[in-house]
Amino acid sequence: MRHRLSAALVACAALALGTTTALSTALPTARGYAADQPPGARSVRGVGDYPDPIRALRLKTLTDSQAALNAKFTDLGKFGRFTDFFPSPDFGDHVALLPTGKVLLFSFERITTNPQQEPAPTQTIGKENAGRAYLWDPSLGTGPNAFKAVPPPVVNVDDGLDQPRPAPLFCAGHAYLPNGMVAVFGGNFGGNNGAGTRFSFVFDPWTEKWLRQQDMSVGRWYPTVVTGADGRQTIMSGQTELGWGTATPIIERFPAAGTDVTYGRTFTENNPVDQWQKADAPYRMDYPHLFSLNDGKIYGFGRDADQQFLFDPVKETRTQLPNRPDGGLRMYGSAVALPNGTAGPNSVLILGGNRDDPNTYLFSGGRWTKSTPRAFGRAMDDTLIMPGGNLFTVNGSYGIRDYGFGDLNPNADLKYRQTEARDANGAWTLGPAQRIPRGYHSNAVLLPDGRIMVTGDELQELATNPDIKNPDANGSIEIYEPPYLFQGPRPTLTDVPTRAQGYNRFFPVDTTSTNVTKAVLLAPITSTHSVDTSQRYLELPIAERSNGQLLLKTPPSPEAAPPGYYMLFLLDAKGVPSIAKWIQLSPNG
Repeated sequence: MRHRLSAALVACAALALGTTTALSTALPTARGYAADQPPGARSVRGVGDYPDPIRALRLKTLTDSQAALNAKFTDLGKFGRFTDFFPSPDFGDHVALLPTGKVLLFSFERITTNPQQEPAPTQTIGKENAGRAYLWDPSLGTGPNAFKAVPPPVVNVDDGLDQPRPAPLFCAGHAYLPNGMVAVFGGNFGGNNGAGTRFSFVFDPWTEKWLRQQDMSVGRWYPTVVTGADGRQTIMSGQTELGWGTATPIIERFPAAGTDVTYGRTFTENNPVDQWQKADAPYRMDYPHLFSLNDGKIYGFGRDADQQFLFDPVKETRTQLPNRPDGGLRMYGSAVALPNGTAGPNSVLILGGNRDDPNTYLFSGGRWTKSTPRAFGRAMDDTLIMPGGNLFTVNGSYGIRDYGFGDLNPNADLKYRQTEARDANGAWTLGPAQRIPRGYHSNAVLLPDGRIMVTGDELQELATNPDIKNPDANGSIEIYEPPYLFQGPRPTLTDVPTRAQGYNRFFPVDTTSTNVTKAVLLAPITSTHSVDTSQRYLELPIAERSNGQLLLKTPPSPEAAPPGYYMLFLLDAKGVPSIAKWIQLSPNG
C-alpha cells in the first residue's frame, strides 16, 4: 500500500518513547506528499533482520510507558480506560462493523516481517499480491476461537502471469448496502507505485461469504465510496491500472441505474456497475472524504484545498465549493458529518491530516470556518461519533510512515498515542494513551456494547509482535472503554422490531428503564486510511412512554438517514447509553 521509503532504510534505533522537541517541518508541496509512494520504489522481500527480542522489548516498553502515562487519568468517569490488548490474525487495514455484531477485517499477505520495510505487496506482481480477510466475534472474547477466516475469492488478476490468488482487495474503497452487506471496490493490481484493480465484491454478513459483482470500467487504487439516499453507492477517485499519477475522474454507481436496490438479506452475484454520464470527479489525490448530507447531495472534500465539490446524484452534476481555508494539501486525516438533532447531518468537520496544524475546519451552510483546535496536529487519525454526540479521536502519527523519528522507524513520539475527546461545546481534552502507536492504516470502531475497538498499522503491529513466526498472528486489537461506562447503571433496551422500519413512522421499543431521556441512531463504521463515509448520528423523537415501552419516530427521510442498518442506543440524562440493538431503515418498511 502507499508508502514512503528513505534513501537508506533506517537502522534499528534506541527505544526512545518520550516526547520529542517540537517538530516544525514545513508542510510539503503536493508533489512532496506524493513521496508516500516514490517513483521507482520496489517490493522488499522478508529478510528476517529485525530481532525478535527487540519486538518483545518494544511491546514491554510501550506497555510500561502506557501504564505510567495513564496513571494520571484515574477518573474513569471522565477519561475512560484502555483494557484488553490481544493478537489478531489480520492487520486490520480495512474494517467494517456488521449488523451481526461481528467485525470484518481485511488486508494483505505480508511480504516481509521487518517493520523497517514495506510489508504490503503494493509493488508485487503475481501470486504474492494476495488479500486476506477475517471476522472477529466480540461475543466470543479475545482468543483465537473468536476469529474466523473468510478469505476473498480466488481470482486471476489480469497481470499476464496466470497466477490465481485470493483477490487483493487491500487499497479498496467500501461502504454499506441498504441490506447490511459491505460492497468493496478496487484493490491492488501490483506495480507502478499503486495501481488499481477493477474488482467489485460484496461481503454478505448473513452467510459470511463474498459475492463477486461485475467489474468496474476502470481500475481504482484508493477510491472512496458513499451510500446515498437512494441506497445506491457512488464510487470516486483512485489510481487506475496505469499506477500512481493516473487518478480516474470517472464516477461509477452500484447497483447500476435501472436495476433494483436490494433491502432483504439475499443478494446475487454479477450485478452491474455503471457510470455517471454528465459529470466527473477530477480529484488529483486519492481517498477524498465523501458525505451524503440531509439535502441528498454528496459533498466531496478532497485532500487538496482547491478540490472541494458538490455532487448531485440525481442530476449527475458537479459544482465547485469554496476552497478549504488552510490551503495546500492534507495527508490522510479524519472527517466527520456532525450530529444535527433529528434532521440528519448538514455540516462536516475536517480534522487531521496536517501534522503542523491543530485546527479543525467546519463546512456548513456553503462556507468554511476555522473551528476549535486539538492539542496538536496529527495525521492518520480516526475520529468517532459517540452515543452522546461527542467526538473521540484515537490513533495518529507525524507522517505516512513517520512516527516522529524518521521514515520507517517504529519509535514513536508518545503524544501520538494519546486520545482526545471533543465535548458538546467543541472543546478538546487529551485523554489516556493507547498501548502501541497506530498511524498509517489504523482504524477504530464503536461496538454495539459501547466499547471501542482499535486496530491497524501493520508496521507497528510487526514491530511489537513477539509471535512473529506465527502467520496467523499478524495484527493486534486494543479495547477502549469510554467514560460513560463508568458513570452509573446503563439504561436497558430489551427488544426492538426485527422488520425494516419506514421513514417518518412510529415504532415501539421495550425498556425496563424509566430514566431514558434520548434515543439515537448511530450508523456503523467501515473505514480505511482515516476515511469513513458511513458514520452518521441522528436523534429520534420519543413520542410516548408507557409501561416498559417507548414509542420512537424514525428519521424523516432517506436524505436524513440513507437506508441501511443503524445501532439504536437509549441514553439517560447523564449520557450513559444502553447496549445497542440493530434497526434497519428502508423506504419499503
